[in-house]
Amino acid sequence: MQDTKIPVLPCLLAGAAAGFINGFFGAGGGMVLVPLLIRAAKLPDKTAFSSAIGVILPLCLVSIAVYAARGMLPLREALPYLIGGAAGGLLGGLLFKKVSARFLHIALGVLIVFGGARLLLC
Repeated sequence: MQDTKIPVLPCLLAGAAAGFINGFFGAGGGMVLVPLLIRAAKLPDKTAFSSAIGVILPLCLVSIAVYAARGMLPLREALPYLIGGAAGGLLGGLLFKKVSARFLHIALGVLIVFGGARLLLC
């Protein structure tokens, strides 16, 4: 990592944006966080992608706690996805080091555009 001072306020705002999006929509905080980490924290691309994972886990735990406290956590419906999600996370984590930052940018961009179009059209 670079040996430069990280600007605290932009990083706090980036984290707040990711947390809000993650809690409000139930997902998506990492998609917002990656570009913000690249721009605000000046992290190298692959470091930003992997750092977003470390940030999103605690954000998800907070969101889970809030949803559960309000009686809006449908665990029975979510549990079947955990095994496949864990397998996909393992595979993605193993492949991460083998792909270029350019590929990650393109893949994330395609995923965001596809997801956005699907949400707008459905």
